[in-house]
Amino acid sequence: MPIKKYMYSVIFKAVVKKKDNEYLETAKSLRNLAVLKYGCIDIFSLSENNTQVTISYWSSLEDIKNWKNDPEHVIAQNKVNKWYQSYKIEIVKIIREYDSKRELK
Repeated sequence: MPIKKYMYSVIFKAVVKKKDNEYLETAKSLRNLAVLKYGCIDIFSLSENNTQVTISYWSSLEDIKNWKNDPEHVIAQNKVNKWYQSYKIEIVKIIREYDSKRELK
């Protein structure tokens, strides 16, 4: 049985109000911090019109919690009303994944 490279995903869905230079710099910095300090395995974003979806992959709920409570991340969380009209965060457990070559069980 193959070992999964991740078990959890954080899905951040938002209606964007404003993407200024501060937003772009903060997003880049936070992505790097998530990967380098908190063990985020992968992260990507998709945007269409004023809707943004960011999905990140993690090995543990503890890593996600530590990331959420990082001081730099907390500062950014306090600015969500500046950048977003609304947002929703979902933390999901990945129970099965597929790829083009085979099903992982």
